[in-house]
Amino acid sequence: MKTKNKKNQQFKSEEAEREFWASHSPLDYFDTATSKRATFPNLKPSLKSISIRLPEDMLDELKVLANKRDVPYQSLAKLYLSWGIHSERQRAKVTH
Repeated sequence: MKTKNKKNQQFKSEEAEREFWASHSPLDYFDTATSKRATFPNLKPSLKSISIRLPEDMLDELKVLANKRDVPYQSLAKLYLSWGIHSERQRAKVTH
């Protein structure tokens, strides 16, 4: 089913725009016939440095495992954290 797109709105203030979009769907203003796929090849994920204290033996083991995989140990630590977070999210979905 094809719907007629509405004209773009002009807003007097950011507050007026916020109120408008709180009660309207952007899909009513989006024309798929003229849209183009966008690519953003230079985007990089935002990173934040943190400090984390680990037992020395855990850090040593992480470095050994990273060396076997020929990757930096910090990258391997990020990978393990990602797996753990994903696992917890999956487990949470099952229990709810």
